[in-house]
Amino acid sequence: MGFFSMLTGQFIDVIEWTDSSPNTMVYRFNKDGNAIMMGAQLTVRESQVAVMVSEGRIADVFGPGRYQLSTQNMPVMTMLQSWRYGFNSPFKAEVYFVNTRQFLNCKWGTSNPVMMRDTEFGVVRLRAFGIYSFSVQDPVVFLKQVFGTSQLFTTEGVTEHLKRVIISSLSDILAQSKIPALDLAANYDELGQYVRKSLAPKFAELGLNLNSFNIENISLPAEVEQAMDRRTSMGVVGDLNQYAQYQAAESIRDAAKNTNGAAGLGAGFGAAAAISQMMQTQNAPAFQQPPKPAAPQAPAADGDTKFCCECGSKIPRSAKFCPECGTKQG
Repeated sequence: MGFFSMLTGQFIDVIEWTDSSPNTMVYRFNKDGNAIMMGAQLTVRESQVAVMVSEGRIADVFGPGRYQLSTQNMPVMTMLQSWRYGFNSPFKAEVYFVNTRQFLNCKWGTSNPVMMRDTEFGVVRLRAFGIYSFSVQDPVVFLKQVFGTSQLFTTEGVTEHLKRVIISSLSDILAQSKIPALDLAANYDELGQYVRKSLAPKFAELGLNLNSFNIENISLPAEVEQAMDRRTSMGVVGDLNQYAQYQAAESIRDAAKNTNGAAGLGAGFGAAAAISQMMQTQNAPAFQQPPKPAAPQAPAADGDTKFCCECGSKIPRSAKFCPECGTKQG
């Protein structure tokens, strides 16, 4: 009975894989190295692809569906196998189930700042992070380039590499987008689409498809953020003169709360005097403005003068006394 069980164990009638983990990408079907019987049932579910490998070579690829393994369904395998014992004999082959569904919420982020040349701030350092999703687009290319011959392959085996690919390309992509640093936050969606299109060929080289790429945050250096805060504050303040008056009024209130006696009172009077002078200068009507200096009078004409009868000095004709010698004029 034991020999019969061992003999029947050499033949596998049903080949299938039910995935219960969220991150398994490839599973190699194996039952203690057993052979596969010609005519066995192969079940490939939705979001799966079955790849048969014979003698180290990729033979046949099966999409979703149910197959009875035969020479009609396995043309490449038929050429590789000699079938010395007829078409109903067992054969040795490896079956790999590739998960083709999307793998979501894969995180990416910059471990070091990314350099970017900005038209307004010059060279700035950016930090960014977000999520992306990908799927297996070409199972044959993926098996050749990434997977190999492991028993099980999960997303952890490829996401680290994909993260490095994203970060290494992000600096060039940000430069090519020509989006100013101040406008990055308003263009996350457009920038994400641009990054996705730029990275698609590099993912395709691995047999993968970059389904989505999302940017959650791009943080600027502290000095750039401070400059942005100052610019925002200036826009909020508006009229600087009114803001100065407001600040002076606040200082009076603070001085009034000061318990240091004369010092606080003096500061309050000084601030009040400054406000009063400022408001008088800006708001006084025209009749309260300081008088303008009088224009110099033109010198009198010769017909309006005469000579002093005593000293001969030129004096106004209407003068009763000479301003030089004091002699009374006739």
